[in-house]
Amino acid sequence: MNTPVPIHPDLLRLAVFAALFAILALAEHRWPRRRREIGRSRRWRINLTIVGLDALAARLLLPVAPFALALQLQDCGWGLLPLLGLTATFEAAASLLALDLLIYTQHRLFHRLPLFWRLHRMHHTDLELDVSSGTRFHPVEILLSLLLKMAVVALLGIAPLSVLAFEILLNACSMWNHANLHLPPGLDRWLRLVLVTPDMHRVHHSILAQETHSNFGFNLAWWDRLFGSYTAQPRDGHEAMRLGLAAWRNQEDLGLWALLRLPLVPPAKRRTP
Repeated sequence: MNTPVPIHPDLLRLAVFAALFAILALAEHRWPRRRREIGRSRRWRINLTIVGLDALAARLLLPVAPFALALQLQDCGWGLLPLLGLTATFEAAASLLALDLLIYTQHRLFHRLPLFWRLHRMHHTDLELDVSSGTRFHPVEILLSLLLKMAVVALLGIAPLSVLAFEILLNACSMWNHANLHLPPGLDRWLRLVLVTPDMHRVHHSILAQETHSNFGFNLAWWDRLFGSYTAQPRDGHEAMRLGLAAWRNQEDLGLWALLRLPLVPPAKRRTP
């Protein structure tokens, strides 16, 4: 059965992105977690240009996105989930959990495998963290992530609305957990029982390797605890911890073109701090 979508998916994603970006930008300005040492202007211009390039690359090089693929497959009864005969609610929940586990697994692989780390390290070169950092991913990494999601969508037969809901949630949670936003400790402690919070994810952007390679979750906080990759707090505290990578410490060397060509820079030629 066809699943109606009340608004064009791209317009819906863009509307949610713009609204949540504005809300989080205002919130982190009003309740910052860390003192900002680098101006927003240049960083935001670079980070938002990158998200535009990501969208353009996905549209030009991979026009059959996960949502479009799900639409094509839904009438065929394709995939494992339709065969199980689950109710719509349980099928949607299973779909969202499967996709979230995929993103967690993908994130760990992009840290572990050297070729993928070359792509992903662009995200970790940001020397400040705020809502714009949640959009800073290399276009090739975005394309690979889309291909992985499409494979899981095809294998499981995930419904189009579940795919759309997950893509919106993933984008929203990425902006949320990168925000420079202060939450009361008690609220953070309860929220991170289920959701990845800004404090939880900030540990992942620590300059210390053992902290960088932890807290891989984007949406649900369960996976890190379940698979032993959880770090509760940074060693040096949230206010004093250093963000980014040791090899790239000069903001002037992190322009748009330098970031796009970063995967071509071999590890042996990294700068020292």
